[in-house]
This record gives sequence, C-alpha cells and structure tokens, in this order.
Amino acid sequence: VQLVESGGALVQPGGSLTLSCAVSGFTFGGHWMYWLRQAPGKGLEWVARIYDGSSKPAYSDSVKGRFTISADNAKNTVYLHMNSLTSEDSALYYCATSARVGGDCSGVYCFAPRRQGTQVTVSS
Repeated sequence: VQLVESGGALVQPGGSLTLSCAVSGFTFGGHWMYWLRQAPGKGLEWVARIYDGSSKPAYSDSVKGRFTISADNAKNTVYLHMNSLTSEDSALYYCATSARVGGDCSGVYCFAPRRQGTQVTVSS
C-alpha cells in the first residue's frame, strides 16, 4: 500500500491550502480515509475522516468549519482543503486508512509503510 501526501507549504495566516493523498494498493470502497497531523513536540492529532470516498465526513473541533475532506475515486486521491489557517495548524500532515492492506497500523489508523507526511507551516 502507498499513501503519498503532498501539497504542504509555507502559507500566511488566514490563507488556504489543499493537501492531497495519492492512494495505491487498494481502493476507498468500504474503508475510512483519515487526515492526521503532528506538531513539533505534540502527539498525533486526528483532523478529518471520510468513508467510502464520499460519506460521513467528520472533523475535529479544532478544524470544523475551516477544513473540508473530499476524495476523487477515479484518481484514488483524498484531499484536505484548508481555509482560514492559523499558526495552530502548523504541523506535519499524514493521511491514513482503516484498510488493513500491509501498511504501518496503529490502532484504527494504517499509514504508509514509510510514513512521510507533508509539512504545513503557517507564518507571516
């Protein structure tokens, strides 16, 4: 399984950014896809999830109303659209899945075997 995150960048407070997670080795059907993040010195924080490519999107309280998770089943890619970014959103962002297909699994989350993430830095 491969989950390749991209789209991270340095962005000013109040700005927007869209992250992508290109998935290979399985399809979304019947599985959850997640976005999580980890800021320096902090633990892994769940950010958003979506089921079966389009159902039951959910968000952490810290991003609700600002972030949107979506997926393109044809491209097997999951997105995280982020608006009104603040410095509190600065972190390394990862995507993960509930699918048990050979990834690096911890609890309900299965990451790519080589967990790389994409860095988002919000700063003026």
